[in-house]
Amino acid sequence: MKTVSLPGGHAVPALGMGTWNMGEKPAARAEELATLRLGLDLGLGLIDTAEMYGEGRAEELVGEAIAGRRDEVFLVSKVYPHNAGRSGAVAACERSLRRLGTDRIDLYLLHWRGGVPLAETVEAFMALQKAGKIRHFGVSNLDLGDMQELMRVKGGERVAVNQVLYNLTRRGIEWDLLPWLRQHRVPLMAYSPIEQATLLRNPRLTRFAAEHGIGPAQAALAWLLAQEEVIAIPKTSHRERLRENHGALALRLSPQQLAALDAAFPPPRGPRPLEML
Repeated sequence: MKTVSLPGGHAVPALGMGTWNMGEKPAARAEELATLRLGLDLGLGLIDTAEMYGEGRAEELVGEAIAGRRDEVFLVSKVYPHNAGRSGAVAACERSLRRLGTDRIDLYLLHWRGGVPLAETVEAFMALQKAGKIRHFGVSNLDLGDMQELMRVKGGERVAVNQVLYNLTRRGIEWDLLPWLRQHRVPLMAYSPIEQATLLRNPRLTRFAAEHGIGPAQAALAWLLAQEEVIAIPKTSHRERLRENHGALALRLSPQQLAALDAAFPPPRGPRPLEML
């Protein structure tokens, strides 16, 4: 398993599992649980969730999936912006802990920028860290200006990751945000790395995958895994698809293959607003 080191040296899997839209359909629950547990069996020990996902139902699903296996998991969850104040973040974290059935969250993120000042959110995160409720904290969906502001806040330099939308068709962050993150040694966590499965039908990617004898999802994930300090968190509710995602770890794209993907999915030629889903 390739790993990415967080600030401070904690190594986490570079390929994990997302849970957006999971836990919301009773008929799908058994397969979703089996998929998450298979992921743990295969070494995909990073699971990303959020209090927003199904208004807590995804966290409850994750809690059930990791029961008895908590020490195998690097657990990531996120707080709503309107809950990210001094007292609100503490209360939201406690609710997430109960749903997850654990006494700590390994990485707790601000889901996106809201009306609460970043200084207040960081203060709450540091209080949770001191209390042992969270191990690391970070942010999600923050653009370059937000990150620069965060670094000016007391404690903001302790941010562990920025989780943003990033895949072959969403490369705008490569112009300014991604270089800045690398300069400051803040890992990137890429959500929707196969664009909610729409990349699987992209003719440019399917053609590339067919030419090289690999699956489209594997090609898209291998492209991300070829980069330094990038963590990919694809979401799937099916064991068969999860096995395909896991196969990306065995791929090492050549310089020629990476150049072909650059030609098919060109990097940005100028600054772009941060994209979100």
